[in-house]
Order: sequence, then C-alpha cells, then structure tokens
Amino acid sequence: MKISARNVFKGTVKAIRPGFVNTEVTLELPGGTEIVSAITKSSAERLGLAIGKSASAVIKSNEVLVMVD
Repeated sequence: MKISARNVFKGTVKAIRPGFVNTEVTLELPGGTEIVSAITKSSAERLGLAIGKSASAVIKSNEVLVMVD
C-alpha cells in the first residue's frame, strides 16, 4: 500500500477500548512508545483490529489514522 502521508509509525495493537460510536486504539511502537487514536467503531471492525496484530499509525496534519496491510 502506498500513501502520501510522511509520518507512518508501524507498531502492534496493545489495547482496544470500544465505545458506542468510537473505539480508542493504542499502538505500541518499537521501543515502547505508545500512540492512541480514536477511530469509528465501524472502522475498527472493518480493519479487524485485535490485540497483538500489526498496524500503523498514519499522522497527517492534525489527524491520526490507523491502517493495516
């Protein structure tokens, strides 16, 4: 997958906290740094996020997106 954003941080899903509308996803990067993002519940389900699964935080301007290969 190619993307225009320059800030892509690969990590592992450490925590998933679903809510009624949004889901809070915590990614652990190599070295232990954590990035937390709030994405829609449907996006979290569509991405098939699970604890221990590889995922990336994509940071562009004022947004943090989560993607998987």
